Amino acid sequence: MTDTTPAPGGFRMDRRTALATTAVAATAVVAGCSSTSDKSASAAPNPAPAKNDPAAAKKQGNVLASTSDVPVGGGIISGDTVITQPVAGTFDGFSSTCTHLGCKVNAVEGGLIKCPCHGSTFNLDGTVAGGPAPRALDPRAIRVDGDQIVSA
Repeated sequence: MTDTTPAPGGFRMDRRTALATTAVAATAVVAGCSSTSDKSASAAPNPAPAKNDPAAAKKQGNVLASTSDVPVGGGIISGDTVITQPVAGTFDGFSSTCTHLGCKVNAVEGGLIKCPCHGSTFNLDGTVAGGPAPRALDPRAIRVDGDQIVSA
C-alpha cells in the first residue's frame, strides 16, 4: 500500500521514491567527499629553522625577547609568557596567568612577579611569595638561541 497523501504545497511522493532519492543524494555526497583532493598534502613542507639561527627562529614567529631585554634579578612579560633572569645567564619562563583566579600578571618589579587582581606575588623562580595564589606559576618552555629567547 502506498501513501499518496499530498504534502504541503500539493507535491506527492511515495515512500519508495523518497527513500530512493535520499539514497542517490547520499551516494553523491559520499562520492564528492572521497574525490576531493588535499592540495596541502602535495605542497612542499615549511622547513624547520636551524637550531641556533636567530633569524630563522624570528621568521617562525616564536621569538619572545632579546636576552638584553631581561634584566638580571628581574624579568619581563612577553605576550602570555613571563621571562625572568634570576642570575646572569639563567632564563626561566612561566605562564603569565595567575594561579589564584586566572588574572594576568602585569609587572615584574623588585624581584617579584605581581598580579594586580588580588595581590598575589611570585618569586623570580615562579614560586608563590605572597597573596592568595595557591601554587606557583605554570612553567613555560623557553630556550636561548644566540641573543634571542624563544619558546621551546
